[in-house]
Amino acid sequence: MSIYPGRIGTLNQGFPASGPMDSWSFRLANILVGNEPGEAALECQFMGPTLKFKSDRMIAITGADMSPKIDGKIVPLWESLEIKANQTLEMEFATIGARSYIAFSGGINSKPWLGSRSTFHKAGVGGIDGKAIQNRQILPLGENRDFASKKIKKNSIPKMSNDKNWSIEVVLGPNDDWIDKNGHQIFLNSKWKLQAKSDRTGYRLDGPKLSFTDKATNKSLENGSEPSNIIDQGYPSGAINLAGQTPIILVNDGPSMGGFINPYTVPSAAFWKLGQAKPGDTFNFTEVSVEKAQLLRTEQSIICSEISLQSFDDDKIATTKESIQKVESVKIIDFEKDELKEKLRRKMMEKKGMKNMKIRFFN
Repeated sequence: MSIYPGRIGTLNQGFPASGPMDSWSFRLANILVGNEPGEAALECQFMGPTLKFKSDRMIAITGADMSPKIDGKIVPLWESLEIKANQTLEMEFATIGARSYIAFSGGINSKPWLGSRSTFHKAGVGGIDGKAIQNRQILPLGENRDFASKKIKKNSIPKMSNDKNWSIEVVLGPNDDWIDKNGHQIFLNSKWKLQAKSDRTGYRLDGPKLSFTDKATNKSLENGSEPSNIIDQGYPSGAINLAGQTPIILVNDGPSMGGFINPYTVPSAAFWKLGQAKPGDTFNFTEVSVEKAQLLRTEQSIICSEISLQSFDDDKIATTKESIQKVESVKIIDFEKDELKEKLRRKMMEKKGMKNMKIRFFN
């Protein structure tokens, strides 16, 4: 179970933020059912659940496509869905993307732990009993809210990779000066494969070896023997931790400190891509400035609001406008005027005593 932005201000106690891996899809799911963007919802990794509802409820499913069905009938993603008491929602394996999000009107009414309902599985805290949802478990939902059915505008839906390749933004630092120019070129111009040995703590990558500056190879003993070793330091969320020659992206449940360098950091606006990547997918990294990363986050926050909601009536209005535009291009013929012209022509012929006569009429 997840909540956005997760558990904030608890790193000094040894607990990460947790929260949704793809906060873009997560927030839009909540918006679709009339919740606040950070209300508690379900994160489904690789495969979705089967849920039977005890009461009428508005739900929304976003993120990865897990072929959702209500009572065997396929239902769309990125839309508000009405589900009745005793109906069943079924979801399968993800075809595109890796994580789906299910939001319920009223949210999931679990007890907050350190200020958040997000689950931190490895410590067994948060969420519901600190665990993933169990078979036959009852989810305590909040009070249902009336909310008109909506859908997300097409240009507000994150575009997921359908070829297993992802372009991920990174900013330099905090330890980029430990990698030499050649090492940076190798990192930014190579494809990195996501290992199966990856989870919400860290994403391990396979790829070429990097090279280091003199600072990494000629250092005092307390920094450690390997070029990637450093005196224990704080790790930012999204840091690309270099453990020997293995880059590890520290994601939502990652550690807060350690003794490896972090030459790059994935900004929060790019986290959704990490959340939707599967083991075996490849990453290529693109360097952006801190200012660009901040701008991306601001733009994403704007998208993850009611500004992205679209009423189903909007489609009808758009269709009507389109029909009017098509009618305007049709030539209108005044048959009464043509008939009058023909009568005048015949009278003229009778007056002149002519059987055949051509007359031109000018407007």
